[in-house]
Amino acid sequence: MPKEKKIPVRTCIACRTEKPKKEMLRIVKNADGEIRLDFSGKLPGRGAYICNDKACVQRLVKYKLLHKTFSADVSAEIYARIEEEFLGGK
Repeated sequence: MPKEKKIPVRTCIACRTEKPKKEMLRIVKNADGEIRLDFSGKLPGRGAYICNDKACVQRLVKYKLLHKTFSADVSAEIYARIEEEFLGGK
C-alpha cells in the first residue's frame, strides 16, 4: 500500500485561514533583516505566509502584521514594496 504524501499546510497571518503551502505567498526575513516576497518559497530565513489574495495583502499592510510576526520594526517602504510586488506579480 503506497504511503500518502502529506501536503504541508500553512496559516495566513492576515485572515488566519489554513491552506496548502503551494496556494500561499511566503514573506521572508533573511539573516540581514531584509524582508521581501519569496515567490519560489525556497529563500533562506524566517518565513510568514499570506493568502494569495488582495484583501489579505491589504490587511497585512493596514494592520502592520509583519511587526509582530518578525518581532521587529518594519518600515512603511517594505509594506509598500510587498504590496507593489504582489500586484505586479498578478
